[in-house]
Amino acid sequence: MILVDGVAQSQVDATDRNLHYGDGLFETLAVFAGEIRCWEDHWRRLSEGCQRLGLPCPDPALLEHEVSELSKNTDRKVVKILLTRGSGPRGYRVQPGAAPRRILIANDWPDHPPQHAQEGVRVRLCQTRLGHNPALAGLKHCNRLEQVLARQEWQDEAEEGLMLDLDGNVIEGTMSNVFLVRENTLVTPALSRCGVAGVTRQRIIDRSPKLGIPVEISKVGLEQVEEAQALFLCNTLIGLWPVRSFEGRDYPLSDLLPTLRTIDGLEVS
Repeated sequence: MILVDGVAQSQVDATDRNLHYGDGLFETLAVFAGEIRCWEDHWRRLSEGCQRLGLPCPDPALLEHEVSELSKNTDRKVVKILLTRGSGPRGYRVQPGAAPRRILIANDWPDHPPQHAQEGVRVRLCQTRLGHNPALAGLKHCNRLEQVLARQEWQDEAEEGLMLDLDGNVIEGTMSNVFLVRENTLVTPALSRCGVAGVTRQRIIDRSPKLGIPVEISKVGLEQVEEAQALFLCNTLIGLWPVRSFEGRDYPLSDLLPTLRTIDGLEVS
């Protein structure tokens, strides 16, 4: 089911700026038995993104109600919220008084094998690089062509690919954030110039120190990945996936994973 500005329909005006310029933001929500997992965190990122792009921010209560309507009477649902700047004439200039558009799409829960969370996944290195743009860094904006190109690079059995920036720093997976374990400290790449600041990543950063697990946000090179004690990936829908192998190297499961999975919202697989 799809809602466009609260109306059940699947068509959008062809002049929508999101179609022409990627002028919008999105959030992907995990909904369990009608409850939106980590809603406050998603709403915070969405509202901050609206502020940075100059998009009018919708009423959070209205969004929450529409998400609930799309996911009612189901145990698990994935709901995507798309906020666009709405329709407008040709050209990049934003017209005064442009009416934003909200699109909500409900999808079935992905059928990820439980072994991904229990035993780990295979990860490869992507050749497509992430460009630097501090103005957009961290945002979940609607231009995801870099990720689309990266995901086209393989059709083998790898479950995810790591992406580097133009300087060769490890930034993220095509659909996930990445953490390294080094001397029982979590290390995650800095996202000041590119990358998506994931909700699950932020929850780990905020809550791990309270569990006695230090977190470091810094530049990460491939040599640090190769030397790491363990690796894992995270996002809203997969929770935590340990990395079993990356570019010919095998990694053990980290002893920290059971503790990290006690953080609310991470045991979803």
